[in-house]
Amino acid sequence: MDHRRYRPAASLLLSLSLAVASLLPTVAGAQIGVGVSITVAPPALPVYAQPEIPGPGYLWTPGYWAWADGGYYWVPGTWILAPQPGYLWTPGYWGWGDGAYLWHGGYWGAHIGFYGGVNYGYGYGGAGYQGGYWQQGHFFYNQSVNNIRANTQITNVYSKTVINNTASTRVSFNGGTGGITAQPSASERAAASESHLPPVQAQLQHEQVAHTTPALRAAVNHGLPPIAATPRPGVLSGAGVVPAAPMAHGARPLPAIAARPSAPHAATPRPAAPRPPAAHGEQGGEHDR
Repeated sequence: MDHRRYRPAASLLLSLSLAVASLLPTVAGAQIGVGVSITVAPPALPVYAQPEIPGPGYLWTPGYWAWADGGYYWVPGTWILAPQPGYLWTPGYWGWGDGAYLWHGGYWGAHIGFYGGVNYGYGYGGAGYQGGYWQQGHFFYNQSVNNIRANTQITNVYSKTVINNTASTRVSFNGGTGGITAQPSASERAAASESHLPPVQAQLQHEQVAHTTPALRAAVNHGLPPIAATPRPGVLSGAGVVPAAPMAHGARPLPAIAARPSAPHAATPRPAAPRPPAAHGEQGGEHDR
């Protein structure tokens, strides 16, 4: 599924085949329009704390602004079970082209592709992924950028510092006026031509729930969604759900570690993990929230 472009239908739903889309509720139809061009840039990315991981095998999928019914709405970041071992999530992104903002859908694949240079945080600093890697069917988590410390089920961990880039911004789109100027690298181009899997059903349902939640519309929350991230897809209330944090103009985003709860004193010590090989998706990107 190579970086496809969709004019008015800025959403993961539109990156699927019509056969899959036909199984979903009416949100898909609401996002498909004819002759509509989005000329208003998406809002800045909100700052939020990453909820605690639910369990082993979950990968972080960053929140993003989607489009429907004539406006943007926030799809909260959430933890998703990978569709199969070895696969990583390349987030979707907005890009300016042909006189409009176009959505390039995300996908699952063996390597991280281009996601517009957007600094989504928590390992997605604009290029590559610094949050972890697969080895022999198990995912090893970088505990310096993932909220995993209070979960004693997570034993495959390592620690690699991810440097905050002070020049990084919360811009959520590539190209156009004020947009990010990043271009895909050779490795990102290669990743785009590999075999991919579309968003899993849990991601589609998560976006569906976000679409039907009025408080997540940018026109209502003015760029500060009250539900910015969730521990599990499709669950927008209860323990672990976090709101966006107000941030002063020009201030740096909050570091990921600030949001982590302290590990229980009785937690079982975890064995050290080997250094991640470059081939497992830790190419590029030294930014994080």
